Amino acid sequence: MSKTVLTVDDSRVMREMLMKVLCEAGFNVIQADDGMAGLDALAGANPDVIITDINMPRMDGYGFINGVRSDARYRAVPILVLSTESAPEKKQRARAAGATGWIVKPFKSEALIEAIRRVSA
Repeated sequence: MSKTVLTVDDSRVMREMLMKVLCEAGFNVIQADDGMAGLDALAGANPDVIITDINMPRMDGYGFINGVRSDARYRAVPILVLSTESAPEKKQRARAAGATGWIVKPFKSEALIEAIRRVSA
């Protein structure tokens, strides 16, 4: 059975790239274009892994991670941050909110797939 990945990113190009890479790797993909839409999609998605950007309108990645972690049903779902940001304080803030890992954009497809497999094993 293939795993489901919820991707949350405001960039249409990034969403399309993630869709292509993840589908080719055999994952089911559900997409949202910001943190608010991500929380809305979460209920019906029941994802095995979540990938989120940090800088988004309406609700940023930190708010989204907090929202996911505040729901007991999703506390154990791994969350990977995929962002252009790389500052240690931003990574620490994401970890404190409940992120599992951090990948800097641009990403290597193989590294992303490996990270998803590792956190969802």
